[in-house]
Amino acid sequence: MSGQLKEVRDRIQSIKNTQQITSAMKMVSASKLRRAQQAIVDLRPYSDRLNKILKNVITNLEGDTSVKLGIERPVEKAAVVVITSNRGLCGAFNTNIIKEAVRVIEEELGEVRAAGNLSLIFVGKKGFDYFKKRYTDCTLNKEHIALFNDLHFDNVAVLAQELIEKFEDGTYDKVYVSYGKFKNAALQFSQNVQYLPIEKVKKKIDPDQPKKKEYTADYIFEPNKKDLLQELIPSILRTNMHKFMLDTQASEHGARMTAMDNATENAEELVKQLKISYNKARQEAITKELSEIVGGAAALEG
Repeated sequence: MSGQLKEVRDRIQSIKNTQQITSAMKMVSASKLRRAQQAIVDLRPYSDRLNKILKNVITNLEGDTSVKLGIERPVEKAAVVVITSNRGLCGAFNTNIIKEAVRVIEEELGEVRAAGNLSLIFVGKKGFDYFKKRYTDCTLNKEHIALFNDLHFDNVAVLAQELIEKFEDGTYDKVYVSYGKFKNAALQFSQNVQYLPIEKVKKKIDPDQPKKKEYTADYIFEPNKKDLLQELIPSILRTNMHKFMLDTQASEHGARMTAMDNATENAEELVKQLKISYNKARQEAITKELSEIVGGAAALEG
């Protein structure tokens, strides 16, 4: 019985030690989350507005050869950028992003993969660790895998510029980005977006409404259209890529904080249950010893 009690005591102490670690990780993630959340909250309205302008420009200049990054062409070669964290212990966060990347590969780019023309570009180790074992028929690019350690705009712009150049020279016909979108500390969800070519504004058609005459926006470009678009479009695409990175970073810290909070609460509940078991076993041992003493005394009196 004493051996059993020692085993329960050791287990209680082990869980308490783990609880201290999960509690500390929760506080660290909460501290990092505040900074990461502020960064994405500040950038998102600016990025979303620029992206809306970009789509409107591409839509209204459809057919203009000066807008190369908006030209749709047959998809023979493609790339998927998978943005995950470098570390785990954040629940299903990385798994959900990987699932979204797998979905677009299987549903949208199955023929490209079968032809051996699919490239997977990784930011963060978790995505690479998954795909390197299962997608050996794809080109796996881990050149930017350490980018998640330092998400300064200039560093992210290098990856964005590389994708732009490879789309323009025909290395890729389509580029997707799979990342984690941040909503709040308790809610993050995986998302996949078409990065290149730039998607046009989708006009909703209501069959019950009479067809209206469509008007094309007449943009005035200053100094001139060609020079302006050559600077404006890549700049917006670099900002979008930075937003994807910051979204994923904030999502990671939120997911880890939530996971560590749940782990700390579960450890507390487990310790309570083990203490009850320990007290029951201890009471049984005391009762057994008392019974033996009383039985021995009765035998001596007899």
